[in-house]
Amino acid sequence: MPPRPLAPHDEAAPPDGVDAAGVDTAAGMDAAAADDAAADTAGVDAVAPAPHDEAWFEALIRAYATPVHRYLVRRVDRSDAEDLAADVLLVAWRRRDDVPDEAPLAWLYRTAGFVVANYRRKGRAIPVGELPDEPDDDDPAVRAVRDDQVRAVLAGLSPRDRQVLLLHAWEGLTGDELATVLGIGRGGADAALSRARSRLALAWAAHAAL
Repeated sequence: MPPRPLAPHDEAAPPDGVDAAGVDTAAGMDAAAADDAAADTAGVDAVAPAPHDEAWFEALIRAYATPVHRYLVRRVDRSDAEDLAADVLLVAWRRRDDVPDEAPLAWLYRTAGFVVANYRRKGRAIPVGELPDEPDDDDPAVRAVRDDQVRAVLAGLSPRDRQVLLLHAWEGLTGDELATVLGIGRGGADAALSRARSRLALAWAAHAAL
């Protein structure tokens, strides 16, 4: 006798995750969820950084005008520091598209180094279009060190070593921020600081032995 055809109520139920048409609904839901997650991630990635407009510049001044002025007071005559700080901020406005959102203060310090270099060469405030390619490391900042022995030891170091040590000691810069100001990579900045510290220790020992 041939087998009896299945009645409608005898039909086997589809396995979990598969509808009556044989579609793998679980896989479909997983794919949909993945698409939603991708869309969410794309939405996050697509958020544009804040525009460098007047509001951004005002916030930059509020946050960093004082440390920039302090940087300059340590390296030039106090009477000129305010004008030079204004020059640095004017450079930041004119070159606002170049100011990084992640490390604006380091960028400002590097710009201040260029402004100070031209100021020393010319003895006056400078137009912002005449920034030099490299800072001048002839560092009268040594005069700002009050301790005679420390001043004497620093004066015996190379301009580069003094620059690195003072950026670290006065501005508290290390790592990526120090690298930005020096215009080199992170590894180079770490090595420069380590070498400068070693030379300072040797110079200090030699000075103490006199």
